[in-house]
Amino acid sequence: MISAPSMALPTLDEAAAFSPQQIVDLAGHRAVLARQIDQLQQQIAGFKHQLDWFRRQIFGQKSEKRSIEMPCSQLSLGEVLSIPQPGTPPEHPTRPVAAHVRRNTPKAPDADAESVRFFDETRVPVETIELPNPDIAGLTPEQFEVIGTRETFRLAQRPGSYVVIKYVRPVIKRIDTQAITCPSAPEGVIDGSRADVSFIAGLLLDKFAYHLPLYRQHQRLLDAGFTVSRPWLTQLCQQGAGLLEPIYEAQFASIRASRVKAMDETPIKAGQNGAGKMKQAYFWPVYGERDEVCFPFFPSRRAEHVQDALGLNAVEGAVLLSDGYAAYASYAEQRGLTHAQCWAHTRRKFFDAQGTEPKLAGEALDQIGALYAVEAHIRDKRLVGGKKRDYRLTHAKPLVERFFAWVARQFEAQGLLPKNPLTAALAYARERRVELEVFLGDPDVPIDTNHLERALRAIPMGRKAWLFSWTELGARHVGIVQSLIVTCRLHGVDPYDYLVDVLQRVASHPAADVHLLTPRLWKQNFADNPLRSDLCRSG
Repeated sequence: MISAPSMALPTLDEAAAFSPQQIVDLAGHRAVLARQIDQLQQQIAGFKHQLDWFRRQIFGQKSEKRSIEMPCSQLSLGEVLSIPQPGTPPEHPTRPVAAHVRRNTPKAPDADAESVRFFDETRVPVETIELPNPDIAGLTPEQFEVIGTRETFRLAQRPGSYVVIKYVRPVIKRIDTQAITCPSAPEGVIDGSRADVSFIAGLLLDKFAYHLPLYRQHQRLLDAGFTVSRPWLTQLCQQGAGLLEPIYEAQFASIRASRVKAMDETPIKAGQNGAGKMKQAYFWPVYGERDEVCFPFFPSRRAEHVQDALGLNAVEGAVLLSDGYAAYASYAEQRGLTHAQCWAHTRRKFFDAQGTEPKLAGEALDQIGALYAVEAHIRDKRLVGGKKRDYRLTHAKPLVERFFAWVARQFEAQGLLPKNPLTAALAYARERRVELEVFLGDPDVPIDTNHLERALRAIPMGRKAWLFSWTELGARHVGIVQSLIVTCRLHGVDPYDYLVDVLQRVASHPAADVHLLTPRLWKQNFADNPLRSDLCRSG
């Protein structure tokens, strides 16, 4: 904390007797005090900004959607209902009705909601239970006629959802040769393992898609009557990820070949760093123009990992879309790429500045919101290619120019403190004007990286469940499996059907054609007739 000098200011009578040198010293002292006051005010403003941020994280709304304040004269519905009305309440209109007694008609138990189908019959197992009609007890079939049926559906569950497949293999002895033979048990995707491919796929989905840690899955297995060990489940995850790794590499190669790529980074604790401590590492998700995403793992946030992920060569006219981290700009400059930056990150800076400068920050948010309204219109009209570019140049470009002109005027205005959050937001936008304008002339470049942030949401959601990875190899396996599951979601592919198929197919699939097993191409080539588990054939 900055402390002010202990020197007391003189009175008017004392100041009248000062020499010129003393007056100069007092003026210097006053300047020092003014600078210290400015610094203290900046510190106070910074502390208030941090306090507002922490309050919002604990008590407030996490979403960056703007809430429109209602006029003070307009009450909410709850307030209207809770205010006692003075005077006699108005009488409701009435009408005479004939006196009668109505008989209550009981509703059939299988009516309305219980008979509505709430499931996909092609995918959900249905067990049928036929209920006898007590009214025909003792009657012969000639005495009644079945004129129809009514159906009621109930959602049910068995303890656990696991099944044991029992292969009964006959041992045959030929009479003529006396040879004894027995068919071999079907080969599993993991040699010598007791796990069927359906169990491995379900294990991976429960852990990575539904964020159920292995120790909880182990507890559920024990409660369902299965005696297995937790290390066995860990080994199955590792071996399953190892089988999927060639597919992951093929998908990453497809992403690297994309002309427009989006990239970001998100932290993860991976690997031990002493007793009770974990290393800080990062996933660097990359999103390609074919709606594919990969989560490469690197042990740090150093700039060279951008090159490690994207490689040394880029396709002609390549564009890298990112946030404001300098590592992306440096890579783009070195490799001759066009670097585009994200408007959502720019908007976030102004959103965070609302606590200190609500009016000016609100103006910036309104102007950026107008840009997003243009993008919404493009999506509604499904404009692509040249039509999309022309619409952006006609409608979005004037808005962008007006926004940066407004930014320049704010810098010229007086009264903004150097460390004011609004000033930081203005500087962030002004320094990145060229990168923020890339999307105007290239219809394939999104306005922001929100599509990537939605895809990488699986990582922070998973961290809340499993917190960290014991080893860096385990973190890499997380990235492999999540890359394929998230890409399945992007292409409308059922990840369970996909994993069951490719886990069986990958070992015998030609290495040169492994790219056909990526979710995007698997949907085109194998989704209509996927390989199933023996569990499906036995049912």
